[in-house]
Amino acid sequence: MGEGRFAARRHPDTRLLRAFVTVAEDLHFTRAAARLYVAQQALSRDIRRLERELGVELFARTTRQVSLTADGERLVPYARRVLDAQDELLAACVPGAGRPALVDLNSPGLLGARILARARELAPECELMARYESGLTGAAAGLLAGSLDASFGRFAGLPAAVRARLAQQPVRYERMAVVLPGDHPLAHLPEVPLGALAGERVYAGAGNPGTREWTELAQRLFEGRGIVLAPPAPLAVGVDEFRRVMAKSRTPVLAVLDFPAMPGTVLRPLVDPVPLSPLSLVWRRGARHPGIDALRAAAAALAAEEGWLRPPPGAWLPDEDRRVMTAGA
Repeated sequence: MGEGRFAARRHPDTRLLRAFVTVAEDLHFTRAAARLYVAQQALSRDIRRLERELGVELFARTTRQVSLTADGERLVPYARRVLDAQDELLAACVPGAGRPALVDLNSPGLLGARILARARELAPECELMARYESGLTGAAAGLLAGSLDASFGRFAGLPAAVRARLAQQPVRYERMAVVLPGDHPLAHLPEVPLGALAGERVYAGAGNPGTREWTELAQRLFEGRGIVLAPPAPLAVGVDEFRRVMAKSRTPVLAVLDFPAMPGTVLRPLVDPVPLSPLSLVWRRGARHPGIDALRAAAAALAAEEGWLRPPPGAWLPDEDRRVMTAGA
């Protein structure tokens, strides 16, 4: 990509550059399209348009894989700098205190709601708006695009290239649990040993592109224990749908101990060992907003008050997650 090679070309749309960087990070058009919330065909069109405007081929495509060309490799750091500059410009032009901070809490009733409530107490002058739409994989696209200010989830479950553009603050080692139909053979136990789930099909969000970090954690937990990851299923939204799907499928669901009570089910902590789900507060690196500051202060205060960052002895946690949580702390 020689000096001045792009001089005669039109300046590319930053939307096209964002599409390029996302594909470059994933090297997979389907996953990149899911992160950007666009159709795969539309993403492919955008990449072809950018290639035409720049006059170079950015990706080598085969039926089996996608890889960056030499020109594509050279463009990546420049494109990232342009996008980072655009994000900083937008943040500077819109005073943080003058707009709401949008926080994705994943689902009602989980730990993020407590942190949000404390943050509102700490910064009553700041408008903090909650939404309940996605896991951290899905929320990461909004964080990077600037359409979302903060989210919660398992930071180690994101691709390294995505983590490099985000910041995180460890919040809690959450105990994992299982949701069972009320009449399940294991429902009478106060705690469910992991070995007792051998042979069971347990649902952990397989097929949901927004919660891949949770499904991957479940796969690690189930490996070698005879527990089968339940196949993809339509996402049940709301109490009534969850109850209906649970009654029909009778499939146990992997959850955390703070998962809200659902009619017709019981929630039981998992033991032998005690599996942990590492939860972090996540925002875009370099983003500034008083709402983010309030969330960070609230999370730190609650973690200190209730010992959220002290994992129990002998607990199960992947080494990578332990390293990420320790580094973030």
